[in-house]
Amino acid sequence: MRPSEILHLLRVARPPAPHGAYRLARCATIEDVARVARRRLPLGARAYLENGGEGQHTLHRNRAAFGSYTFRPRQPRDVSGVDTGTTVLGQRIPLPFALSPVGAPRMFHHDGELAVARAARDAGIPYGISTLANTSVEDVAEQTDSPLWFQLYIWGDRSKSKEAVARAKAAGYQALLVNIDTSVRSERIPEKHSGLVLPSPQLPLKTLFEGALHPAWAWNFLTSPTVSFPNIGPPDQRSLEVMSDMFDGTVCWDDLDWIRRIWDGPIVLKGVTTVEQAREAVDHGLDAVIVSNHGGRQLDRLPATIDVLPEIADAVGDRVEVLVDSGFRSGGDIATALALGAKAVLVGRAHLYGLAAAGEAGVRHCVDILARELRMTMQLNGARNIAELDRGLIHRRGSADPAASAASALDSTASAGSTASGASADSPDPAASERSSAHA
Repeated sequence: MRPSEILHLLRVARPPAPHGAYRLARCATIEDVARVARRRLPLGARAYLENGGEGQHTLHRNRAAFGSYTFRPRQPRDVSGVDTGTTVLGQRIPLPFALSPVGAPRMFHHDGELAVARAARDAGIPYGISTLANTSVEDVAEQTDSPLWFQLYIWGDRSKSKEAVARAKAAGYQALLVNIDTSVRSERIPEKHSGLVLPSPQLPLKTLFEGALHPAWAWNFLTSPTVSFPNIGPPDQRSLEVMSDMFDGTVCWDDLDWIRRIWDGPIVLKGVTTVEQAREAVDHGLDAVIVSNHGGRQLDRLPATIDVLPEIADAVGDRVEVLVDSGFRSGGDIATALALGAKAVLVGRAHLYGLAAAGEAGVRHCVDILARELRMTMQLNGARNIAELDRGLIHRRGSADPAASAASALDSTASAGSTASGASADSPDPAASERSSAHA
């Protein structure tokens, strides 16, 4: 090329800033956003965001498992118009994913749930609020008219749980997500090393020094209201005292029947990893299940949710809606889950990276990335709507390939026909033997 042609291609100006956040200008994937988030967060916040329970086997398995799935596209097809909308829990939404509930998001950005709620409003997608949110259910509801779901942790004093459910109902929350995988709290070693042990954090000097090395985060953290859990106690540090009564190991199936009596909207069981749990949820009259291992943060050595999703969807998908979370980082991941039987996907860390990187603008950018990647994946697969993302589009490595099986069947049929019309078993045709050896 001539120098003048090269100069014509050169771009010196900074790329456009997604939603006004220049630090995201070169972030094209969720991992790009995650790198920005890691630079902006101190040690303690990074430990909480990035790590899992015990040996973190489940955490790593969630991501690694996606490498076992490949697409089998149905191209060529006209995919100039693609509809990514779907209906979840009776409500039509423009994208088949929701922003997952996460406790204490103000660890990552001082606006916490308020920023995420505004991003959900912009996209028109559901947002789940944790019992351990840093913002009250009422304040979050004022920020969005998108569907709101309340994630309930049941704690020892059931009257407190009942009060939390009543507050969510009065604030207009449409669905209740009941966790069954947090009856007791797991060991989270990196968080312990950084001193973030609830309900009584004990921060070592290293964690404090790390905060000082991240002045923007530290300034916002120190000049914002006290981090508290206003949905379980007073909106100050006294709410930490309630947490010791929460994870006491008393949650059982009878609690689901009690919750049905105090909540008349959809009830979703979160933390399902087996067919038996899913069938029990159906027997208790619940409306949906979320195949989830808590993002690898609770029981270690669980299977990846994408691996157990198909069998759970096959077992109960005709009676309740099946959703899934844990480990999703791209539109291709979401498309894989939808093809394997999920009605929708909940994304947690994928939106928290955006929150940590640039607040509301970061969350909106992450939603845009996932939506763009999902649309592209659907088009390249020849899927014009969510219903066309089905099991036929997916092959799992190590299982029988449908295409290979069909070809093998045709070869067997042709070979049988050749034997019947020509050579006998007692005096085989040498050429046929050569062909048979080649196929083997």
